[in-house]
Amino acid sequence: MTISVIKPEYDLALADLIRVNLKKFALDIPGTVYYDDNLNHLSDFYLARPDKRCYFIVTDDDGRVIGGIGLAELEFIEECCELQKLYLADEVKGAGLSYKLISLVEDKAKELGYKRIYLETHDNLAAAIHVYERAGFTEIEKPEAVVHSTMNRFFLKEL
Repeated sequence: MTISVIKPEYDLALADLIRVNLKKFALDIPGTVYYDDNLNHLSDFYLARPDKRCYFIVTDDDGRVIGGIGLAELEFIEECCELQKLYLADEVKGAGLSYKLISLVEDKAKELGYKRIYLETHDNLAAAIHVYERAGFTEIEKPEAVVHSTMNRFFLKEL
């Protein structure tokens, strides 16, 4: 397994991984990342501002995308970034990789000068919520500026 920064050649495989995961949990609906215009070109977004954003890709020994996690600036909470798009292939779930990726993103967030990290998720993603809580995130009220209107759980962590 290898973890590296996103590159354009990973875009379509990552988009597919995200869509498969969302569909499995009945979140292939408007108001989720499933329908984001840039989902097939995530490298364009993350690589455009390396001083504010980053996305890590996990590949297996054959070079297949089996996971990823990102962070990007968040305008509506001071000195805060958003943990984005933590998705894993089924065969690597439950082995602690989520915690490793969250730690990696937290380290990168600190390096970029962020003081806190925010995330949004959905009740349908119970395993993810469990991971976030165990990783030290605290649930907060829904911020007014939420973009993905279907998301219904919101978390924040001081770095």
